[in-house]
Amino acid sequence: MKVLVLGATGYAGFHVARALRQEGHTVLGLTRDAAGTRAQELVVEEIHPVEGRLSDPDSYRTALEEADAVVCAALDMDDPLGSDRKLFQTLREAEQHTGRSRHLVFTTGITFLTTTREVWDETTPPAPDNPLYVRAQAEQDLAASGMPHTIVRPSFIYGGSARSSKSAQWFTDARNGHSAFYGDVTKRYSWVHVDDLAAAYVAILERPEVADGNIFMFGDEHQPKLLSVQQACLRVAGYTGDITFQSAQSGGMLESCADRDELVTSEKAQKLLGWSPRHPGILEDTLTYYAAWDRARPAG
Repeated sequence: MKVLVLGATGYAGFHVARALRQEGHTVLGLTRDAAGTRAQELVVEEIHPVEGRLSDPDSYRTALEEADAVVCAALDMDDPLGSDRKLFQTLREAEQHTGRSRHLVFTTGITFLTTTREVWDETTPPAPDNPLYVRAQAEQDLAASGMPHTIVRPSFIYGGSARSSKSAQWFTDARNGHSAFYGDVTKRYSWVHVDDLAAAYVAILERPEVADGNIFMFGDEHQPKLLSVQQACLRVAGYTGDITFQSAQSGGMLESCADRDELVTSEKAQKLLGWSPRHPGILEDTLTYYAAWDRARPAG
Protein backbone atom coordinates (compact mmCIF):
# COMPACT_ATOMS: atom_id res chain seq x y z
CA MET A 1 0.00 0.00 0.00
CA LYS A 2 1.15 3.55 -0.71
CA VAL A 3 0.31 5.96 2.13
CA LEU A 4 0.58 9.75 2.21
CA VAL A 5 1.25 11.07 5.73
CA LEU A 6 0.40 14.73 6.21
CA GLY A 7 2.48 16.11 9.07
CA ALA A 8 5.21 13.51 8.65
CA THR A 9 7.89 15.72 10.19
CA GLY A 10 5.78 16.41 13.29
CA TYR A 11 5.93 14.52 16.54
CA ALA A 12 3.21 11.88 16.06
CA GLY A 13 3.31 12.01 12.26
CA PHE A 14 6.99 11.04 12.08
CA HIS A 15 6.43 7.96 14.23
CA VAL A 16 3.32 7.01 12.26
CA ALA A 17 5.17 7.31 8.95
CA ARG A 18 8.07 5.24 10.27
CA ALA A 19 5.77 2.53 11.65
CA LEU A 20 3.95 2.26 8.33
CA ARG A 21 7.24 1.91 6.46
CA GLN A 22 8.43 -0.75 8.90
CA GLU A 23 5.31 -2.71 8.01
CA GLY A 24 6.41 -2.66 4.37
CA HIS A 25 4.21 0.15 3.03
CA THR A 26 5.49 2.80 0.64
CA VAL A 27 5.23 6.07 2.55
CA LEU A 28 5.14 9.64 1.27
CA GLY A 29 5.64 12.29 3.93
CA LEU A 30 4.44 15.89 3.60
CA THR A 31 6.97 18.41 4.89
CA ARG A 32 7.31 22.16 4.57
CA ASP A 33 11.00 21.86 3.67
CA ALA A 34 12.09 18.75 1.79
CA ALA A 35 15.74 19.76 2.21
CA GLY A 36 15.49 20.35 5.96
CA THR A 37 17.00 18.23 8.71
CA ARG A 38 13.71 16.66 9.74
CA ALA A 39 12.87 15.76 6.15
CA GLN A 40 16.26 14.10 5.78
CA GLU A 41 15.41 12.00 8.82
CA LEU A 42 12.42 10.79 6.83
CA VAL A 43 14.76 9.70 4.04
CA VAL A 44 16.81 7.69 6.54
CA GLU A 45 13.59 5.92 7.52
CA GLU A 46 12.90 5.15 3.82
CA ILE A 47 10.07 7.69 3.63
CA HIS A 48 9.80 9.91 0.55
CA PRO A 49 9.52 13.63 1.43
CA VAL A 50 6.88 15.66 -0.40
CA GLU A 51 7.30 19.41 -0.03
CA GLY A 52 4.07 21.25 0.66
CA ARG A 53 1.60 22.60 3.19
CA LEU A 54 -1.74 21.36 4.45
CA SER A 55 -3.21 24.77 3.60
CA ASP A 56 -2.16 24.39 -0.06
CA PRO A 57 -3.77 21.27 -1.57
CA ASP A 58 -2.06 21.78 -4.91
CA SER A 59 1.26 21.17 -3.19
CA TYR A 60 0.28 17.61 -2.24
CA ARG A 61 -2.42 16.80 -4.80
CA THR A 62 -0.20 14.60 -6.99
CA ALA A 63 1.05 12.60 -4.01
CA LEU A 64 -2.50 12.18 -2.74
CA GLU A 65 -3.68 10.89 -6.10
CA GLU A 66 -0.82 8.38 -6.12
CA ALA A 67 -1.68 7.14 -2.63
CA ASP A 68 -4.00 4.33 -1.58
CA ALA A 69 -4.58 5.84 1.86
CA VAL A 70 -3.95 9.15 3.63
CA VAL A 71 -3.03 9.86 7.24
CA CYS A 72 -3.56 13.39 8.51
CA ALA A 73 -1.44 14.06 11.58
CA ALA A 74 -1.09 17.76 10.80
CA LEU A 75 -2.88 20.84 12.12
CA ASP A 76 -2.82 24.23 10.44
CA MET A 77 -2.84 26.59 13.43
CA ASP A 78 -3.64 29.59 11.22
CA ASP A 79 -6.82 28.09 9.75
CA PRO A 80 -7.47 24.62 11.21
CA LEU A 81 -11.00 24.07 9.95
CA GLY A 82 -10.35 25.73 6.60
CA SER A 83 -7.32 23.56 5.85
CA ASP A 84 -9.14 20.40 6.97
CA ARG A 85 -12.01 21.20 4.63
CA LYS A 86 -9.55 21.76 1.79
CA LEU A 87 -8.15 18.29 2.46
CA PHE A 88 -11.61 16.71 2.37
CA GLN A 89 -12.40 18.50 -0.88
CA THR A 90 -9.10 17.39 -2.41
CA LEU A 91 -9.90 13.79 -1.51
CA ARG A 92 -13.29 14.09 -3.21
CA GLU A 93 -11.67 15.58 -6.30
CA ALA A 94 -9.06 12.81 -6.36
CA GLU A 95 -11.80 10.19 -6.23
CA GLN A 96 -13.58 11.82 -9.15
CA HIS A 97 -10.33 12.18 -11.13
CA THR A 98 -8.97 8.67 -10.57
CA GLY A 99 -12.14 6.66 -10.02
CA ARG A 100 -11.07 5.27 -6.65
CA SER A 101 -11.40 6.35 -3.04
CA ARG A 102 -8.70 6.61 -0.39
CA HIS A 103 -9.16 5.80 3.28
CA LEU A 104 -8.38 8.86 5.41
CA VAL A 105 -7.13 8.39 8.97
CA PHE A 106 -7.81 11.79 10.52
CA THR A 107 -6.28 12.90 13.83
CA THR A 108 -8.02 15.21 16.29
CA GLY A 109 -7.70 14.93 20.09
CA ILE A 110 -9.72 14.88 23.31
CA THR A 111 -9.54 18.36 24.85
CA PHE A 112 -12.62 19.62 22.96
CA LEU A 113 -14.87 17.09 24.72
CA THR A 114 -17.29 17.89 27.54
CA THR A 115 -16.87 16.99 31.20
CA THR A 116 -20.13 15.02 31.35
CA ARG A 117 -18.36 11.78 32.33
CA GLU A 118 -15.48 10.75 34.53
CA VAL A 119 -13.91 8.61 31.80
CA TRP A 120 -14.47 9.54 28.15
CA ASP A 121 -15.19 7.21 25.27
CA GLU A 122 -16.11 7.70 21.63
CA THR A 123 -19.68 8.72 22.53
CA THR A 124 -18.64 11.60 24.80
CA PRO A 125 -20.03 14.75 23.14
CA PRO A 126 -17.93 17.79 22.22
CA ALA A 127 -18.35 21.11 23.99
CA PRO A 128 -19.54 23.83 21.55
CA ASP A 129 -18.16 26.59 23.77
CA ASN A 130 -14.66 25.06 23.78
CA PRO A 131 -12.08 27.05 21.72
CA LEU A 132 -10.99 23.74 20.19
CA TYR A 133 -14.49 22.92 18.98
CA VAL A 134 -13.24 23.37 15.40
CA ARG A 135 -11.78 19.87 15.74
CA ALA A 136 -15.26 18.51 16.40
CA GLN A 137 -16.57 20.46 13.41
CA ALA A 138 -13.92 18.83 11.20
CA GLU A 139 -14.95 15.42 12.49
CA GLN A 140 -18.59 16.19 11.72
CA ASP A 141 -17.75 17.38 8.19
CA LEU A 142 -15.75 14.23 7.53
CA ALA A 143 -18.50 11.95 8.84
CA ALA A 144 -21.05 13.73 6.64
CA SER A 145 -18.85 13.43 3.54
CA GLY A 146 -19.44 9.71 3.10
CA MET A 147 -15.74 9.17 2.32
CA PRO A 148 -13.94 6.16 3.81
CA HIS A 149 -12.36 7.40 7.02
CA THR A 150 -11.36 6.73 10.61
CA ILE A 151 -10.97 9.37 13.31
CA VAL A 152 -8.15 9.02 15.84
CA ARG A 153 -8.37 10.80 19.19
CA PRO A 154 -5.08 10.40 21.05
CA SER A 155 -4.73 11.21 24.71
CA PHE A 156 -1.56 13.02 25.84
CA ILE A 157 1.45 11.66 23.96
CA TYR A 158 4.88 10.89 25.41
CA GLY A 159 8.08 9.09 24.46
CA GLY A 160 10.67 9.23 21.70
CA SER A 161 11.84 12.72 20.78
CA ALA A 162 8.91 14.14 22.85
CA ARG A 163 9.04 17.26 20.65
CA SER A 164 5.68 18.98 21.20
CA SER A 165 4.67 16.93 24.25
CA LYS A 166 4.11 18.28 27.75
CA SER A 167 7.03 16.17 28.97
CA ALA A 168 9.36 18.04 26.62
CA GLN A 169 8.25 21.32 28.15
CA TRP A 170 9.13 20.06 31.63
CA PHE A 171 12.50 18.72 30.49
CA THR A 172 13.16 22.16 28.98
CA ASP A 173 12.01 23.82 32.20
CA ALA A 174 14.60 21.82 34.10
CA ARG A 175 17.33 23.08 31.78
CA ASN A 176 16.11 26.64 32.15
CA GLY A 177 15.93 26.47 35.94
CA HIS A 178 12.24 27.24 36.52
CA SER A 179 8.94 25.43 36.11
CA ALA A 180 5.28 26.31 36.60
CA PHE A 181 2.16 24.20 37.10
CA TYR A 182 -1.06 25.64 35.75
CA GLY A 183 -4.48 25.13 37.25
CA ASP A 184 -5.98 22.33 39.33
CA VAL A 185 -3.27 20.30 41.11
CA THR A 186 -5.56 17.26 41.38
CA LYS A 187 -6.29 16.83 37.65
CA ARG A 188 -5.36 13.56 35.97
CA TYR A 189 -4.64 12.77 32.33
CA SER A 190 -4.54 9.65 30.20
CA TRP A 191 -1.31 9.14 28.24
CA VAL A 192 -0.20 7.09 25.24
CA HIS A 193 3.34 6.30 24.12
CA VAL A 194 4.00 7.68 20.64
CA ASP A 195 4.99 4.26 19.30
CA ASP A 196 1.85 2.66 20.70
CA LEU A 197 -0.13 5.40 18.99
CA ALA A 198 1.71 4.78 15.71
CA ALA A 199 0.82 1.09 15.99
CA ALA A 200 -2.84 2.13 16.13
CA TYR A 201 -2.62 3.77 12.70
CA VAL A 202 -1.00 0.63 11.31
CA ALA A 203 -3.83 -1.48 12.78
CA ILE A 204 -6.45 0.81 11.23
CA LEU A 205 -4.95 0.62 7.76
CA GLU A 206 -4.51 -3.15 8.03
CA ARG A 207 -8.27 -3.50 8.55
CA PRO A 208 -9.86 -0.41 6.99
CA GLU A 209 -13.15 -2.21 6.46
CA VAL A 210 -13.45 -2.67 10.24
CA ALA A 211 -12.26 0.84 11.08
CA ASP A 212 -14.29 2.68 8.46
CA GLY A 213 -16.59 5.33 9.89
CA ASN A 214 -15.34 4.79 13.44
CA ILE A 215 -13.82 7.06 16.06
CA PHE A 216 -11.19 5.55 18.35
CA MET A 217 -9.71 6.84 21.62
CA PHE A 218 -6.13 5.85 22.46
CA GLY A 219 -4.64 5.92 25.95
CA ASP A 220 -3.09 3.49 28.39
CA GLU A 221 -4.68 2.33 31.63
CA HIS A 222 -2.63 4.63 33.86
CA GLN A 223 -4.30 7.83 35.02
CA PRO A 224 -1.66 9.70 37.04
CA LYS A 225 -2.06 13.14 38.48
CA LEU A 226 -0.52 15.64 36.12
CA LEU A 227 1.49 17.17 38.95
CA SER A 228 3.06 13.78 39.70
CA VAL A 229 4.13 13.44 36.06
CA GLN A 230 5.60 16.94 36.02
CA GLN A 231 7.51 16.29 39.22
CA ALA A 232 8.90 13.02 37.85
CA CYS A 233 10.02 14.64 34.59
CA LEU A 234 11.72 17.48 36.40
CA ARG A 235 13.42 15.12 38.82
CA VAL A 236 15.00 12.88 36.17
CA ALA A 237 16.17 16.02 34.33
CA GLY A 238 18.07 17.09 37.44
CA TYR A 239 15.78 19.91 38.56
CA THR A 240 15.99 20.65 42.28
CA GLY A 241 14.09 23.92 42.43
CA ASP A 242 10.50 24.66 43.32
CA ILE A 243 7.48 24.53 41.07
CA THR A 244 5.45 27.71 40.99
CA PHE A 245 1.68 27.30 40.93
CA GLN A 246 -0.29 29.57 38.65
CA SER A 247 -3.82 29.85 37.31
CA ALA A 248 -4.73 27.87 34.20
CA GLN A 249 -5.60 31.14 32.46
CA SER A 250 -2.07 32.44 32.90
CA GLY A 251 -0.81 29.43 30.96
CA GLY A 252 -2.82 30.29 27.87
CA MET A 253 -5.71 28.79 25.97
CA LEU A 254 -4.52 25.18 25.92
CA GLU A 255 -3.88 25.09 29.66
CA SER A 256 -7.30 26.59 30.29
CA CYS A 257 -9.08 24.09 28.06
CA ALA A 258 -7.33 21.14 29.72
CA ASP A 259 -7.74 22.28 33.32
CA ARG A 260 -9.72 19.18 34.36
CA ASP A 261 -9.44 15.41 34.35
CA GLU A 262 -8.95 14.14 30.79
CA LEU A 263 -9.27 10.37 31.06
CA VAL A 264 -10.15 7.97 28.24
CA THR A 265 -10.94 4.33 27.73
CA SER A 266 -9.56 2.48 24.71
CA GLU A 267 -11.92 -0.47 25.08
CA LYS A 268 -13.37 0.03 21.58
CA ALA A 269 -9.90 0.02 19.96
CA GLN A 270 -8.96 -3.08 21.89
CA LYS A 271 -12.11 -4.86 20.80
CA LEU A 272 -12.28 -3.88 17.11
CA LEU A 273 -8.60 -3.39 16.26
CA GLY A 274 -6.88 -5.70 18.73
CA TRP A 275 -4.85 -2.69 19.87
CA SER A 276 -3.36 -2.40 23.34
CA PRO A 277 -0.56 -0.23 24.75
CA ARG A 278 2.75 -2.05 25.16
CA HIS A 279 4.77 0.58 27.03
CA PRO A 280 4.73 0.66 30.83
CA GLY A 281 3.49 4.25 31.28
CA ILE A 282 5.07 7.65 31.58
CA LEU A 283 5.79 7.30 35.30
CA GLU A 284 7.35 3.84 35.00
CA ASP A 285 10.34 4.72 32.82
CA THR A 286 10.66 8.50 32.95
CA LEU A 287 14.46 8.49 32.91
CA THR A 288 14.44 6.61 29.61
CA TYR A 289 12.05 9.16 28.11
CA TYR A 290 14.24 12.01 29.31
CA ALA A 291 17.32 10.40 27.73
CA ALA A 292 15.46 9.97 24.43
CA TRP A 293 14.38 13.62 24.45
CA ASP A 294 17.90 14.76 25.31
CA ARG A 295 19.49 12.75 22.50
CA ALA A 296 16.92 13.95 19.97
CA ARG A 297 17.58 17.64 20.64
CA PRO A 298 19.39 19.50 17.83
CA ALA A 299 23.09 20.08 18.42
CA GLY A 300 23.73 23.46 20.00
